[in-house]
Parts: sequence; C-alpha cells; structure tokens
Amino acid sequence: MRSYILAGLAAISLMVGATAAQAERLTEKPLVDTSWLADNLDNPSLVVVDIRSPGKAGNPYSAGHIPGAVDAPYGKFGWRSKVGDVVGMLPPVDVIAKRVGSLGIDNDKQVVIVPAGENSSDFGAATRVYWTFKVLGHDAVTILDGGQRAWIAAKGDVSTDAVAPQQVAFTAHYRPELVASADDVAAAKSQGVALIDARPEAQFEGKSKSPVVARFGAIPGAVNISQSKFYDDKRGKFVAADVIEQLAGKAGVSENSKEITYCNTGHWASVAWFGLSEVAGNKNTKMYDGSMTEWAADPSRDVVKTQ
Repeated sequence: MRSYILAGLAAISLMVGATAAQAERLTEKPLVDTSWLADNLDNPSLVVVDIRSPGKAGNPYSAGHIPGAVDAPYGKFGWRSKVGDVVGMLPPVDVIAKRVGSLGIDNDKQVVIVPAGENSSDFGAATRVYWTFKVLGHDAVTILDGGQRAWIAAKGDVSTDAVAPQQVAFTAHYRPELVASADDVAAAKSQGVALIDARPEAQFEGKSKSPVVARFGAIPGAVNISQSKFYDDKRGKFVAADVIEQLAGKAGVSENSKEITYCNTGHWASVAWFGLSEVAGNKNTKMYDGSMTEWAADPSRDVVKTQ
C-alpha cells in the first residue's frame, strides 16, 4: 500500500526528507487572521486556495469567494484518494504534486487555505490540506483562521469572478517523518510513542463507529482527544497553544513526547496533528494516514473497546 505512494516519488525524482527550495515566506504562522490576508492579498507570491465543497445550497465558490482565490474543493479536487482498499489516503506524490501545480502554485508561492470555518470537522478539511503541503515539503502554507466565515464577518471583499490558474511546475520533496504507517503504530507502545485518537468519544470507546471502519473500538494503548476540542465552533477560531497543552496533559501525553494522531480516515486526525504540531509546536508528531480504516481491516491487528 505504501509502495504505491512511494512509486510516485521515484517518478519525479523526489529528494526524500529534503525541504523544498522556496522564496522568503510571507508568514511563519500556521494560522493568519483576516487583517493579515487583506493586507497581503495583492502580493503576487500569494495564492489563496478556497477548499469549500459544493452542497445542497450549491457551489459556495461561485456564490462568492475571496478575490483572486482559486477553487479546489476538498471533496472533488483530489486532495485524497483510494489507495489499495483504503479510502481517503494521500494520493501518489507525483499525482498530487501535479494537482498542486494546476492551481498555479509553484515552490515559490505562499499558500493560504480557506475552509468554510463553520465547525471543527469542516476546519479539518483545511488542516488535512495543510498537512498535505507539509508532507510535500512546502513550508510556505498557512490557514485563514475561521475561514470564509471569518472573512465575511470582517466584511472582506467578495468576488464571483472565477479564477483560471495556469499549470506550473511544483516539485515535491516528500517528508516521511510526518507520515506514520501501520507498522509505526504497531510499534508505538514499545517505543514510548503516544497514540492519540481524535475521533468522538463514543467511537473511541467502541459504542459507535464509522461505516468505513470494519470493527468497533480503538487501537490498544491510545488516548482520546476529540478533534472537536481543538476548534471553537461558536467563535469560529482554532484554540490557543495553552489550551492544546492542557488537553494533551489531561490525556496523559507528555510535552514534546513522540506522538501519532489517528481517526477513521486521516481527516479528524489532521486537526489534532495541526494543533499539536503546528500550534502547540510539538514537531515529534506524525499522522497515521490510513487510520482505523486501514488498521481495523486487518484481523491480525487488535482493536479494543475502552468502555
């Protein structure tokens, strides 16, 4: 399964573990506010990526987006794909690199990801895309805190003009240190690595499960920090670093310990990964892309009910 992803690396001569050569970043912060974006919107090195997906109300991008933003809906653009029998995985690296280039993003561009910002699960689309850029070695990436919701609340300009970006070359520099495999998860306990289950408490306890997961329960030894605790739905803001540190401490996770986040398909897990790694600053954090969908499909791997 992982070999399918790695095949993409060889196809475009990736420098494994290296950092992409980039121009000076406009920001070092994982989150920016609407004032920062408004001040930098005309910068030619900036690409705003609107990842809102169409729904019952139609296409939100067509209805109005941040001026100059490109349309790359989370559910349809191809940010994730089925690899083997596992859904929601990182696509082969050569494939996703070409898709990034189709948005007019080369290695010199500063990327700002814009979700709807309505709730934590929706914001997870942004953290998952952010993680993807980081895995591809692109550090010049940030998320608009609160997403389109915050932009509208701040009375930011809105455009209905569709942007048609030109294909450019984006060179990926794959970072394996951000991606946990099933073998990494299996070895976590013996190696002192904390497993953080970002699913709702009922799924962690084995009282309910996602339809794409074969069995009820959690990975043995995992602790639960629900992704919903990382985002303030009422305010439409990601929580602060001190709140995340309290969440980790309450779950028994030591500061700066090695840790792996997981969920059902690597969506909610990205919220926890983003909070722990990027906001709280623990760079010893990986994300298990296959998560419970991959783990529970193999009957030889233990799954436990915590209640």
